[in-house]
Amino acid sequence: MPELTDHQSSGAERALTAGCLLLLVLIADVAAALLVVIVLAVRGLGRVDAGAGQATAGVPPPGWEPVLGFGGLALAVGVTAVVLLWIGNRVVGAVQLMLCVFLAVYTLGCWL
Repeated sequence: MPELTDHQSSGAERALTAGCLLLLVLIADVAAALLVVIVLAVRGLGRVDAGAGQATAGVPPPGWEPVLGFGGLALAVGVTAVVLLWIGNRVVGAVQLMLCVFLAVYTLGCWL
């Protein structure tokens, strides 16, 4: 019977480790997303302040901030996805990888 209790505690430890890893990945992704939101908000405030005293002369030139912000976020999510897949968490890694692909496509849409 000692083998049965060892097997149960190993499963519980594995579930606890997977849960903690998922929480860390979630916190890292939220932090990266908040950084992108802050950068884009500051960019928008800068454009509002700069254009307050000027008449609209045409379409403003496209900025690189959304491309760099969402590209960096896609890179961070992609790296965490690869690490999760390498560790062995296939479900969470696959979800992260799908999110990375979505962000990469959105980044390409901002760029083009």
